[in-house]
Amino acid sequence: MSAPSVRTLLSNRRYVLYLASRVSLVIATQMLSVAVGQQVWKITGKASALGISGLVLFLPIFLLTLVGGHVADVFDRRKILLVCHLGFAAASALLGVMAFTNVRRVAAIYAVLVVIGVVRAFSSPAGQALMPNLVERNELERAVALSSSSWQLAMIAGPSLAGVLYAATGGAGAVYFTCSAMALIAFATMFGVGALPKRETSTTARPPASLATLFAGIRYIWSNKPILGAISLDLFAVLLGGATALLPIFADKVLHVDVWGFGILRSAPAVGAATVALILAYHPLRRHAGAVMLGCVAFYGIATIVFGTSKNFGLSLVTLVILGAFDMFSVVIRASLIQIRTPDEMRGRVGAVNQVFIGASNELGEFESGLTAAWLGPVWAVVAGGIGTLLVVITWSLAFPDLRKVDRFDVAPDS
Repeated sequence: MSAPSVRTLLSNRRYVLYLASRVSLVIATQMLSVAVGQQVWKITGKASALGISGLVLFLPIFLLTLVGGHVADVFDRRKILLVCHLGFAAASALLGVMAFTNVRRVAAIYAVLVVIGVVRAFSSPAGQALMPNLVERNELERAVALSSSSWQLAMIAGPSLAGVLYAATGGAGAVYFTCSAMALIAFATMFGVGALPKRETSTTARPPASLATLFAGIRYIWSNKPILGAISLDLFAVLLGGATALLPIFADKVLHVDVWGFGILRSAPAVGAATVALILAYHPLRRHAGAVMLGCVAFYGIATIVFGTSKNFGLSLVTLVILGAFDMFSVVIRASLIQIRTPDEMRGRVGAVNQVFIGASNELGEFESGLTAAWLGPVWAVVAGGIGTLLVVITWSLAFPDLRKVDRFDVAPDS
């Protein structure tokens, strides 16, 4: 794919505003993640408390995302995002007030995280389903890669900015209020996208709310084995191999760096991921997508093991960059399969199922990492997770031959 094709995408005002809204919100969520991690660690000094932070974010996603997917297929996806951005801004501001008034009850922080989890349960399916309505179908693959690149650039900026603000102000309050401001920017840019033209909205009747419609996304994914394999591979690989939840411990106890150093470590995977996503926007995968995904997840596991054994800040930083690069191949391949092979009237519900899996791999993975670190120590927890990721790749390559055979995104593998 040539550079002019990417420039064509960037000339699409509504798509650019969508990207701006997405970047602003991701910066806010990443800043909030850093602040919560540091605040909870400083208050409790317990790895298990960090794990619980991930659990309380995941539970609302697990319980409500299917509902959020149905809502995204029935109502205006842009309006759903506008409401959710305001909700995130309010929750972030509440955390800021609590920090400045020196509320040290971790339960109160967890309660606000539950609210943020509810917001994400509705915003994520709507956001995923909205993007294909803003671009032409033949631009969708590069739009996914460019969106992923922007997302990763935001993940670089967010933790770094949070680390600087936290260190400069000596607490999490300023970080939380900045998160609230970024969420309001996301609201303003999404508002600027404007209403979708009638030709971009579904002409079919709204599906009635029922268990059948709620679980339609699950049935679709179950019947599409390459998508099922890609989503579940990412779930178990990141669930076992995720080390980011333990970065506050590694920064403090293993690498002996301050909050600023922790922010750099937190941003490192996004550096590698953003680089790969930008390359894929200009030069998308043409062939052997399934085999590439399996190979990259295996290298993700190896990088996780190397990070777990490293006691050198420079080596750990480079390893995290490499880890993020390999992970981004998996992200783009999975997202492209879902967006290209899913009909628009089901994108909200299929995206909701995908979000449950992503939430399980990230937030539930944080809970698993926190508990494992409490039992085995942080180093062995990360090493064991990397080994588990390698075993998952071997198992999935045998259990999902259709995933291994995926060549091009828009063509089903030979049976």
